[in-house]
Amino acid sequence: MKITYLGHSAILMEGSKTILIDPFISGNPQAKNISLPDRIDFIVVTHDHSDHIGDAFEIAKERLSTIVTQHEIAIMAQEKGLNAEGMNVGGPVELSNVKFYFTNAVHSSGTGHPMGAVIEMEGKRLYHAGDTGLFSDMRLISDYFRPDLAFLPIGGRYTMDEEQAAYALKNLLRVKKVIPIHYNTWPPISADPMRFRELVGDAAEVIILSIGQSTEI
Repeated sequence: MKITYLGHSAILMEGSKTILIDPFISGNPQAKNISLPDRIDFIVVTHDHSDHIGDAFEIAKERLSTIVTQHEIAIMAQEKGLNAEGMNVGGPVELSNVKFYFTNAVHSSGTGHPMGAVIEMEGKRLYHAGDTGLFSDMRLISDYFRPDLAFLPIGGRYTMDEEQAAYALKNLLRVKKVIPIHYNTWPPISADPMRFRELVGDAAEVIILSIGQSTEI
């Protein structure tokens, strides 16, 4: 499975299906040169803040993608004539052999409840924390889902910073591979991914990707 970092919290997963998470692209000043594949099967939106819902509706309309998101955002999408599957924190929605779970996230939102997402595809489980602060039930995510890879925000102010994300990884999530997200888009969320790597130490492999760069899992 190919994983590409598109800046901020946006992730592209390419395997048996192509999945786009929190596609804040056109509004991201650092993601001007990003191009998306012609086929995007699913778009996952963790909450409705503009730097996460981003271009989801426009991309879904152009590429006939299905939006997988919280119930309230799904209704908004359906009212615009888009394909959308609404859900909440709990058991999965399975679409084309891909399972989508939503988890809690400690944050705010204009509509519905902010969430993280666990996506199961090709025998791998990937945890995208969305926007969240540190919370102890991350241990439940670890115990139940046992993710192979996590995407964790490190930018501080609105989410965990480097220290809190490292604590979450080492003491709660215990995931062996992690990609830092949600940092350095604007000055208020400046962070140093190398410092995050140092804080994590040998507890996990920290994969630092520049915008547009990919890795394989």
